Amino acid sequence: MSPEASNAARRPHIHLVSDATGETLNAVATAGLVQFQKSHEEVEVHSWTMVRSAAQMQRSVEAIAKIGGLVLFTIVDPQLRDVLVKGCAKHRIGYIAVLDPVIHAMGKFFGEKARNLPGRQHELDAEYFARIDAMHYTIAHDDGQQADDLDKADIVLVGVSRTSKTPTSIYLANRGYKTANVPIVPGLALPADLHGTCHPLVVGLTTSPDRLVMVRRNRLLAMNEKAETDYVDIEQVRAEIAEARKLCTRYNWPMIDVTRRSIEETAAAILNLYNRRQEQLREKLAEGDGP
Repeated sequence: MSPEASNAARRPHIHLVSDATGETLNAVATAGLVQFQKSHEEVEVHSWTMVRSAAQMQRSVEAIAKIGGLVLFTIVDPQLRDVLVKGCAKHRIGYIAVLDPVIHAMGKFFGEKARNLPGRQHELDAEYFARIDAMHYTIAHDDGQQADDLDKADIVLVGVSRTSKTPTSIYLANRGYKTANVPIVPGLALPADLHGTCHPLVVGLTTSPDRLVMVRRNRLLAMNEKAETDYVDIEQVRAEIAEARKLCTRYNWPMIDVTRRSIEETAAAILNLYNRRQEQLREKLAEGDGP
């Protein structure tokens, strides 16, 4: 580390240097930092994005040298990498080329040389527009809205109130899956289309009664609503959850307990179910096309 960096480096610093938006680096850094409790709480992350000229890189290196720390980068242009790596070596700053192991392994597997083009993952391709389309569908079909075309969904989430249906739906939509969510409300029938639909995967979300009461109480407090209603009565909540479980069992809908799951973990479990179902459908089609 350079002498001028000694004072600034009392806190750990991580620098994310990218020739694009830096989303990949942010995800990698976050995934790594959560494994280190103390450092995760104290670290200061600096983002140096859209660095696409030697002059920009040189300015970034000079600024990094004044702070010190560890550099993570996804620079693919050889000239820019050279400026960064030589600058880090000069100032004795550690660095990690995050994508190198992945690109190297893929190159060996495909027998093809990487093109070293910056920011290719952010081009407006068909996948991008599919995600936008999925987001529009999901927002329009939140909380049981427009339930007359559920068959156009890839995934439909059902569950009692406050079981993370909406945030999970939005997360799945951002991954490109059209996701509707339908609440299970005591005394109200589910949309008729939901029982007859064959295209989407229907998944029930459930949680523990105690956690659900806590979440609902917080919701009422945030809305300045009356704190004691059937909505937060523990026995009523237990009955709601039990009825929802019976409903999912009746229609053979898989259920996921979200009590101790993050939104990302719930979505991953749903996609495992979805992919398994798609594989089974492909196998059935293949068998039907056979002799």
